[in-house]
Amino acid sequence: MSQADLISPFRFLAHLPQHLPRVPRMLRGLYYAGIRNREKNLSLAWALQRAAQRHPERPALMDENRQLNYRAFNAWANRLAWALKAEGVGHGDVVAVMLENRLELLAILAALSKLGAVGALINTTQRGKVLAHSFNLVEPRFLVIGDELRGAFDEIAAQLQNQRAKRYWIADQDCLRDPGQATDGWLNLMQIANGQAEDNPPDSQRVRMKDACFLIYTSGTTGLPKASIMSHGKWIKAYGGFGHSGLTLNERDVLYLTLPCYHNNAVTVCWSAALAGGAAIALRRKFSASAFWSDVARYQATCFGYIGELCRYLLNQPVHPAEQGNSLRCMIGNGLRPSIWAEFKQRFGVEQITEFYASSEGNIGFTNVFNFDNTVGYTPATYAIVRYDLENDRPVRSKNGFLQKADKGEAGLLISEISAKWPFDGYTDPAKSEAAILRDVFKKGDAWFNTGDLMRDIGCKHAQFVDRLGDTFRWKGENVSTTEVENVLGTFPGVEDTVVYGVEIPGTNGRCGMAALRLAQGLELEGAALAAHLDAELPAYAAPLFVRLLGEVETTGTFKYKKTDLKQAGYDPRQIDGPLYVRLPGSNSFQWLDGELHAAIEQRHYRF
Repeated sequence: MSQADLISPFRFLAHLPQHLPRVPRMLRGLYYAGIRNREKNLSLAWALQRAAQRHPERPALMDENRQLNYRAFNAWANRLAWALKAEGVGHGDVVAVMLENRLELLAILAALSKLGAVGALINTTQRGKVLAHSFNLVEPRFLVIGDELRGAFDEIAAQLQNQRAKRYWIADQDCLRDPGQATDGWLNLMQIANGQAEDNPPDSQRVRMKDACFLIYTSGTTGLPKASIMSHGKWIKAYGGFGHSGLTLNERDVLYLTLPCYHNNAVTVCWSAALAGGAAIALRRKFSASAFWSDVARYQATCFGYIGELCRYLLNQPVHPAEQGNSLRCMIGNGLRPSIWAEFKQRFGVEQITEFYASSEGNIGFTNVFNFDNTVGYTPATYAIVRYDLENDRPVRSKNGFLQKADKGEAGLLISEISAKWPFDGYTDPAKSEAAILRDVFKKGDAWFNTGDLMRDIGCKHAQFVDRLGDTFRWKGENVSTTEVENVLGTFPGVEDTVVYGVEIPGTNGRCGMAALRLAQGLELEGAALAAHLDAELPAYAAPLFVRLLGEVETTGTFKYKKTDLKQAGYDPRQIDGPLYVRLPGSNSFQWLDGELHAAIEQRHYRF
């Protein structure tokens, strides 16, 4: 943190005049973000229907081949809702949805919200046992699968616990023009929807803020995904905080969205921001750095949804003719590191960076409402940043047993108070939810959500993200469970102990994986065999890129691995006694890491 990042009251007040035109929208956002009554009929369905009523002829969705206005999109969602209702889908029913980024996906999710049904958003990159686990975890009665993912589904279909769940097939094409022909054993949802009513179903009037909207899968310390509950109430808070107070998009704006729609960043943050202002979403199936600026020009996009890794990819691209004088004026997302923040703004001319902080399972969100640099922004929620013992992996309690607040600028654990105004919906597993709650924090009987993240207070209720605690780190835009990676490494022949942690590489976002291994006596590391083992068992983003060998693995008194010293040493051969290896980009093996190769990595000669 630099002293320039600190926000004094004087600096804050001097910053306010430029935001005066936005005050009415900001106040409206505070209203939605602060609603206490969870019985209110406010939902994703309500937001879509409101936008369709206010902006019927304005574009709602577009891709490279299609454009739908709000009236047409809402009518499509209604036809699907009536079809699903006729099929037996009702309030509270879990429907597993597995499609890539397509207009069809958003239409299906909108339809489910109108019925008060819950869309379980299956990660489209999952395969094998992890994919089977994600389906079985939420016990869906209905499955909606895009043809583009039939192969992945068929591989695990026999492992599903509920073999009687209805299976709906979605053609991999423009289903409004042609719903296609489903194969045997599958129902064609788009075909069933043809000819259904286009008026809003009355069910949408019974959807309340307390009701679940999505189930979002998040990595955990078990190594297998957990399903967090995204309620309509949390979605409406995002609608207020990100949509009205943060971005303040209007009906003339186009938000370019390449983030996967199984992430909250896409379906909650970006979608709610667009609906709040009647803006359009230009949807791309998968992110492409080389096509980014051509797409921005094609759609005349004024905003885009990002993660830090995406921004790094764009900076690493050679100058594109279309980036000069581009139409972008703002962006919304998370993970933009201070090291590239100024460079990104300057090169691409983006005026407003609405960085945010939120978790799928949590009850707090920060938004960079006032457009300061290097901050996740402001939150109206009640929170505290408390001192944390990294070595022993626990918050610091004083002699009276209560937690201690960190000083301004000091890194500490972010916690948020659980209350009627800021409820904690948690996970589908009550035990997992309870494990995320800290009790007797500042007084007997209080309860606070443990975010598991280190933050620092930089003044005027603004915070700066520092790092993630515990058993996860973030690489390539994905959370990596160290426990999962450790389990995989533990099955490699000769590995007797393993510790996995994240390390930073200059010029990248997040932390890539590094493993400290203890091998059986007399064995040496087989670099190619280890790389092949990791490739077979883990997604590319989770596989460690660095390996060091240890004579022994130190543990704490509670038998947890001591990671602090390992993280500090990183992959620097000057700080490591013993063998050290790296897997370079494009390589199928680990090789010896010496001082010369370390210097080349530090000087960014390799693109990780």
